[in-house]
Amino acid sequence: MIGVSALLAGVGGATGVVVLATGSPAGQAATSLPVTPPAAPPPATAPDPGSSAEPGTTVARPAKIHLRKSRSRGSHTSGRLRRGVQLPASGVHYTTWDPILRRGPNRHWRRWGHDRALRTILRVIKSHRKANPGSPRVLVGDISRPRGGDFGIRYGKPGHASHQIGLDVDIYYPRRDRREIAPTRFGHVDPVPSQDLVSRFVSAGATFVFVGPKTGLRGPRRVVMPLAHHDNHLHVRFPAQPDGR
Repeated sequence: MIGVSALLAGVGGATGVVVLATGSPAGQAATSLPVTPPAAPPPATAPDPGSSAEPGTTVARPAKIHLRKSRSRGSHTSGRLRRGVQLPASGVHYTTWDPILRRGPNRHWRRWGHDRALRTILRVIKSHRKANPGSPRVLVGDISRPRGGDFGIRYGKPGHASHQIGLDVDIYYPRRDRREIAPTRFGHVDPVPSQDLVSRFVSAGATFVFVGPKTGLRGPRRVVMPLAHHDNHLHVRFPAQPDGR
């Protein structure tokens, strides 16, 4: 029978030695085999300053958005989207939220939009975070399906009457506790950064910004309007052009 004894020499990553003593006659030299200690785990990537990720966790590099010239056909409530652009699941300044599954990120087929809308959304979100140091990433909800069209109740209650041509987007209000999840009651909503988002979308050319009646968010009367079922998110609508651009 072969007996085995192990001696690990050194501390802090030095190579150890395993000494194998066999049942051979006394005086026979033992065989020494080098042992390499386990490799140290790679250093964790620091999370984005505005992220809710715990310190020391690894944060995936944001996916690149592939922009192309889109075309919208019809109206916001009855139309289609051609050559739509998919918003990546998350970025440096935003992440996405699935309102049906109530978790992030949003499913891939719910975040397609007109390139003009996505350019504006990303520009507004970036400027918002620069103006509000320490704010969480902005939570982006539904935009449109890959080819637009019906986004009603069969795609999850309560469904959307609009969101059909890639020019509507839901943006969740920033939370007081900075968590990157949708508010579930009005007390979660931080009114100051929420108003900042409303004002920036108005300045960026939104046709309408629908807000919750309880939020107290304000803006030009013909643009910023209270609407039921919007107490946890604002609905931004961009104008449709006659040529679809």
